[in-house]
Amino acid sequence: MSKPVRRVVTGHDTNGTAIFRSDETFDTSVVPSGDAAMATIWTTANVPADLNDETDGRQRNAGTTLNGGSVIRIVDMLPGGVSPMHRTNSIDYGIVLEGEVELELDDGLTKRMGTGDIIVQRGTIHLWRNPSATEVCRIAFILIEAPPYLHNGAPLPELKPH
Repeated sequence: MSKPVRRVVTGHDTNGTAIFRSDETFDTSVVPSGDAAMATIWTTANVPADLNDETDGRQRNAGTTLNGGSVIRIVDMLPGGVSPMHRTNSIDYGIVLEGEVELELDDGLTKRMGTGDIIVQRGTIHLWRNPSATEVCRIAFILIEAPPYLHNGAPLPELKPH
């Protein structure tokens, strides 16, 4: 499987001095569809974020996105894995950390991205595919809630992955 994820969180002590709140490692967990393993790193309940909220953002209940907030997670696309087609009401920034991933849009067009490439996903229907039969593709995703895309004045509906 993939290597563990390390997360370092900062904060403030009672004097307002910067401190390290935590330094921990954890594994990703395989999602029910079996195409990927994920680990939530942090969430915020609001955008803009409330820096006085002492909740451990990893412990906040979040789906694919978080209404009104933001999510950062690590996604390990497993070898040969293909996600379901989906669309979320969010702006998503994906940074390929290791391996390659293919992004397919609802009309069948594809782009392949590799280590260091950055994806800006703007509310379109899409799926992810790991073209490798042997290597995991690790991506950091930052998702920030957004209103739905309006097409001819009508909002396009979310299509949640199953």
